[in-house]
Amino acid sequence: MTAYPHLLAPLDLGFTTLPNRVLMGSMHTGLEDGRKHFTAMAAYFAERARGGVGLMVTGGFAPNIEGWAKPFAGTLATQGAARRHREVTGAVHAEGGRIALQILHTGRYGYSPLCVAPSRIQSPISPFTPRELSARGIERQIRAFVRCASLAREAGYDGVEVMGSEGYFINQFLVTHTNQRSDEWGGSYTNRMRLALEIVQRVREATGPDFILIYRLSMLDLIPDGSSWDEAVQLGEAVVKAGANILNTGIGWHEARVPTIATSVPRGAFAWVTKQMREALHARGVTVPLVTSNRINTPEVAEQLLADGHADMVSLARPLLADAHFVVKAREGRAQDINTCIACNQACLDHAFQNKLASCLVNPRAVRETELVLRPAVQRRRFAVVGAGPAGLAAATALAERGHEVDLYEGSDRIGGQFNMACRIPGKEEFSETLRYFGRRLEATGVRLHLRTRASVQALMASRPEAVILATGVTPRDPRIPTDEGAPVLSYVDVLLRGAPVGERVAIIGAGGIGFDVAEFLVTPPGHSTTLDLPAWLAEWGVANPAEVRGGVVPPRPTPPARQVTLLQRKAGKLGKGLGKTTGWIHRAALQMKRVEMIGGVNYERITRGGLFVSFGEARKDGQLIECDTVVLCAGQEPLRELEAPLRAAGLVVHRIGGADEAAELDAKRAIDQGTRLAAML
Repeated sequence: MTAYPHLLAPLDLGFTTLPNRVLMGSMHTGLEDGRKHFTAMAAYFAERARGGVGLMVTGGFAPNIEGWAKPFAGTLATQGAARRHREVTGAVHAEGGRIALQILHTGRYGYSPLCVAPSRIQSPISPFTPRELSARGIERQIRAFVRCASLAREAGYDGVEVMGSEGYFINQFLVTHTNQRSDEWGGSYTNRMRLALEIVQRVREATGPDFILIYRLSMLDLIPDGSSWDEAVQLGEAVVKAGANILNTGIGWHEARVPTIATSVPRGAFAWVTKQMREALHARGVTVPLVTSNRINTPEVAEQLLADGHADMVSLARPLLADAHFVVKAREGRAQDINTCIACNQACLDHAFQNKLASCLVNPRAVRETELVLRPAVQRRRFAVVGAGPAGLAAATALAERGHEVDLYEGSDRIGGQFNMACRIPGKEEFSETLRYFGRRLEATGVRLHLRTRASVQALMASRPEAVILATGVTPRDPRIPTDEGAPVLSYVDVLLRGAPVGERVAIIGAGGIGFDVAEFLVTPPGHSTTLDLPAWLAEWGVANPAEVRGGVVPPRPTPPARQVTLLQRKAGKLGKGLGKTTGWIHRAALQMKRVEMIGGVNYERITRGGLFVSFGEARKDGQLIECDTVVLCAGQEPLRELEAPLRAAGLVVHRIGGADEAAELDAKRAIDQGTRLAAML
């Protein structure tokens, strides 16, 4: 018996049977973009095959250089390239897994002067205007898809996924927003969907009947003038008849202004769209398996969606970065041991946009399987870790996992350090899952946890550790603004951890990540978070039923703000510029909907009982009083290192990690990575 009978049930595709209903969705990791990465890519997928995933899909590979995501991005167009891929498929098959290659043609989204599209219309997310394809050029693109699929089979892949959603090349042909042609590839919907059908039909003919062919269908475009629901259903039916044997859910174009995979998006937020498609296709006699995706990060959520008939499979992408053994743990009844994806995007998507190899904030070993290895210790040694924030937790559990003896000291009554503040921000409730996971890891690895214990030099010396690891974190920086006696000033710690009362009008000093989080916290009514209320979230962001509104997007209907908030920074220019590429725009849009006033280029002159007095520019002109009831300081942090000097003076070996090493915002990604790497090295 299993707690997840639907999730772990086999799926019969006719010519082959998948062992369970988990699809590892395509993610661009950067491993696709260079010959030197094939060994690392093989290890990355092999570990997830060992973890029990039913079917994996690679990051996107372009069928030709015109389909590149960027110059020299991953491409499968030659037999030589196919031979290199055999290292990946061989490693996966050796572990009993199955893997499909995603064929991704970016069209006008390509960050390259070679990009092509149905019409010469520039994308808002690329600086390059695409070349409009001739009819002969379109035929060349179709042949490139077919060649890529044939080479994938030659390389040992079990199938391919044709990327037909998210606003990429095929999707661009489907809607009049990007297809303004008047020939046989434009105009009527029959003409506009012709490209998709030609590709699927010819790929099926070229690869044979015993090859998995997944089509990524855009079910909800989330752009004005997107596909209508009838068009999406018509395409879904036609694609299956053309040869697809799995339909995967595509949600939102990349240029859409609705978040789809960030942590503030409710779990399973778009599964209702897949269910609606499944029911529509079943009514037409089409019973091909449908995959639902986006923000499914626990086996409980996945099981419920399948049990309720939303889909036949679930797509987990980032959750399998966070924990390669997600499926095995679910099967063995150890779901509480799963390292849950918190959808922060900080090390996966943000890295991709910075041309870095992807990884995972909560699991820095992801995509680093050959580099960051926790080998068993040759000799068991004793270590002391001071501070149970993310850095200390990562170091302590990794050291103990290797077989070392570890004491972890924490002055407060719970683990997590300042990460506990993130859990209080509306839209970041998921962050508590990381602390739950580390709590389990402390127990499983045998770390001795000392809560409510301020480690002293004498006590640490008495325990005779091999080394002391300082993970003592940070303290809020005092910006030293002249302040009148009795003026209402609080730090972000007062607000988020200590529950200090805050007035109706608030000025926030500092517009980094913490300032944005505090603003979000203060404008949200107590006890209300749209992340936990799907209908409210859909209304807040203007998501509608695509069966009622073309493209599924309407004007947002945000809830009124709980307070009047002004967010300020010293630097001139756009506030939140340093936030993550994939989530910063969400934070800015959310605060704008809550009517938060954002002011840059200010000098903080004085805090009075009536508010905050500021001026502008180097000349400090145009002084004005921002009337408010409370001023909240979010002006950076300073490292806490008071133990370091006396410990070194006593002759102990000391290592600094996390905020104690570098107080740059509250950087959990760096902290967990640094703690894990130090533990692997010691």
